[in-house]
Amino acid sequence: MSDPIETMWEGRFIVARREGRWEYVGRARGIKAAVLLAIDDAADGRHVLLVEQYRVPLKAQTLELPAGLVGDETEDEEAESAAARELEEETGYRAGHIEVIGSFASSPGMVSETFTLMKATQLEKVGDGGGVEGEDIVVHRVPLSGIADFIAAKRAEGMMMDVKLLALLGPMLLA
Repeated sequence: MSDPIETMWEGRFIVARREGRWEYVGRARGIKAAVLLAIDDAADGRHVLLVEQYRVPLKAQTLELPAGLVGDETEDEEAESAAARELEEETGYRAGHIEVIGSFASSPGMVSETFTLMKATQLEKVGDGGGVEGEDIVVHRVPLSGIADFIAAKRAEGMMMDVKLLALLGPMLLA
């Protein structure tokens, strides 16, 4: 038999829980996240879209894959629809095709949140991106052949790296 789950605190987006000796946080109201590996196959080569934004918990600019919340505004929102919306809001690109790769946990020892990773292709530039009011997102269109150097340069500037960038560095880390 498992221990009862106690809600210690709940806000609009986050809930803190205790279960036995474990304390962890998660998304409130069943909200989920969608993360996009957006690949731009264009005449000038293969690129990936990354976003840079200030993250309050880290007190730093952070380099990330485009992402957003699923169901934060409407309960019955599909992950693919949210991903398409977030990609356009954050980067100014629209995807002709979105493929679900799978669900992943980013920090399962302290966060119950999972995210659905999706691959976005057949990209078309339709706007400036930058996010919604107050997000101040900077978009980076980075050649895949130079992704390791780009990430290293941003790290050297003091920028924080989202763990999901390992999806781009994985093959290089195993060499």
